[in-house]
Amino acid sequence: MSQEYTVDYELGDDDENVHHVWDNSLDPLVTVEPGEVVRFECRDALDGQVGPDSTAEDLANASFDPVHPLTGPVAVEGAEPGDVLAVELLDFEHKGWGFTGYMPGDMGLGLLPEDFEEAGLHIWDLDDDVGHFVDGIEVPLDMFPGIIGVAPGEDGEHDTLPPRDTGGNMDVKHMTKESTVYLPVETEGALFSTADCHAAQGDGEVCVTGVEAPMFVTARFDVRKDMEIEQPQLETTGPFTPTGRDEPMYATTGIADDLMEATKKAVRHMIDHLESERDLTRGEAYILCSAAVDLKISEVVDAPNWTVTAYLPESIFP
Repeated sequence: MSQEYTVDYELGDDDENVHHVWDNSLDPLVTVEPGEVVRFECRDALDGQVGPDSTAEDLANASFDPVHPLTGPVAVEGAEPGDVLAVELLDFEHKGWGFTGYMPGDMGLGLLPEDFEEAGLHIWDLDDDVGHFVDGIEVPLDMFPGIIGVAPGEDGEHDTLPPRDTGGNMDVKHMTKESTVYLPVETEGALFSTADCHAAQGDGEVCVTGVEAPMFVTARFDVRKDMEIEQPQLETTGPFTPTGRDEPMYATTGIADDLMEATKKAVRHMIDHLESERDLTRGEAYILCSAAVDLKISEVVDAPNWTVTAYLPESIFP
């Protein structure tokens, strides 16, 4: 599809345009024709409970019931179960701020809750291209929707926290501008919604948040009757490194007979590195890992141990 477009519908983040569950019985806000464009205004993932002046205590006391205010749903004319909804992501616009934080360890959230007893929070000042962290560290911005999906075919209300066959809370950082996301349709009209936008995120989102930010998402829709998929797929140009080009990285490995344990080791080693070599606190390092460190499965063929590697771009440091 062409990147030239005119917005046909605008959906603000007013209460009547927001829902907190996946449910195929919800009435669509609008019904669009294939090829039409919708601009969605999305609240942050915690629905305004954290703001530019918030503290870690505010985050610790935030309610997760409900979480994820979804803007939508939008029905697409002609979409039927068995089809594929093509969602071309045309543009993103943040509102100048975001946050990354981790919850108290006893909540069991994130990759390393056992390592962090108290909550931690960083409020980001977002420019056009970078988010500002501590000590002059700047993280490049590549905006994407953490949640992008259509209603499940199974009746009833479905939690937004886990990703599903029909999409949802996938947190795929490469669903950026000019990407196309393909979603299997399970209900008439597809009933598309989006939410949980991130201004940046490392692959893994290890502390349970990326750079969470209220945002505008502009998307164009098409119905593909010539495709058949079981779970979401996408076409993307990345970026696959923070700057969009090959660049110097520092990497730590995690090796274990369990992939999750190997992942934890890789991130713990990176936190150790950031603490000892970059003078960050362990909490700051954990937040930076969630915002800018990419996890990769390096090998799963040399039993009994597997290798996960964490990559840190050196370009973010002054």
